[in-house]
Amino acid sequence: MPTTRSPRHGSMQYWPRKRAKKQTARVRSMKPSKKPGLQGFAGYKIGMTTVLNTQKNYLSKKGDTIDTAVPVTVIECPPLKVASIRFYKKNYYGLKCVNEILGKTDKELDRKLKTPKKIDDSKLNSINPSDYYDIRLNVYTIPKLTAVGKKKPDIFEITLGGKIEDKWAYAKENFGKEILISDVFDEGAQVDIHSVTTGRGFQGPVKRFGIGLTSHKAEKARRNPGSLGGWKAQGHFMYRIAHAGQTGYHLRTEHNKVIMKISDKPEEVNPNGGFVRYGLVKGTYILLKGSVGGPSKRLIRFNIAQRPNSKFTKEKPALTHVSLESKQRK
Repeated sequence: MPTTRSPRHGSMQYWPRKRAKKQTARVRSMKPSKKPGLQGFAGYKIGMTTVLNTQKNYLSKKGDTIDTAVPVTVIECPPLKVASIRFYKKNYYGLKCVNEILGKTDKELDRKLKTPKKIDDSKLNSINPSDYYDIRLNVYTIPKLTAVGKKKPDIFEITLGGKIEDKWAYAKENFGKEILISDVFDEGAQVDIHSVTTGRGFQGPVKRFGIGLTSHKAEKARRNPGSLGGWKAQGHFMYRIAHAGQTGYHLRTEHNKVIMKISDKPEEVNPNGGFVRYGLVKGTYILLKGSVGGPSKRLIRFNIAQRPNSKFTKEKPALTHVSLESKQRK
């Protein structure tokens, strides 16, 4: 009989492995910050490159510095525009949106949502923030400022930090205005990434869970699990058994990613020939340390780190070089 073989990556690492409901990633939880302002931002993934970061050489007792090669992900972050202000109250089931004030929107947003033709701004003066439990902003992106090639913006909700009076003051000040990423994050900050990974379709257990192949003398298939578990009455199998199914296109969250650079000078990062499957960066962008899930041109959401690494030094990264080598296949 074939032996029982455990998946290499762990079948219970993420469960359930199902397709995301939509490409705009959902933020499941957000711990409010004491600092007033937006708690997150969003951008479109471009690709990866390499930078040289000057940092302290911890192996040297003289306090010397050393240049370290760091892989970074380039994310183009056009301004976010406030579409509406939402007011929440707490009830038996949790938070419920009880009031919403819509602002002036662009034609691009009208293609995605049915917005009223006339906006009544008189409601802003009649709001008492102490009557509500929470205030949040409904924002949308401006993809026409990028090389994504889409007209419809992505709309989503972002929480605000500070007391309820600070939230209302910030929402009222930026109502219908554009918000830049430099107003929300600084270089060297830790953020949590929310993205929808690249879809792989229906795949077998070897690629889906990383199980090994059975012996060539096995009775049945070679790319199937060696054991289906102990409980199989009435054809029942445990859900922990590695089976074929949906692979990729999952909602995933990565914690404590570091923003290496925030810049509005595309010529400093555009490689020769442009980025593969994207083109040239047109506006404001950030360099995020490490890789990010999802293909190019997909929306990436990032929020203030919920559990930041206390050992992380808050020094501003000192980048001395950004690779502009062509990313095209040679």
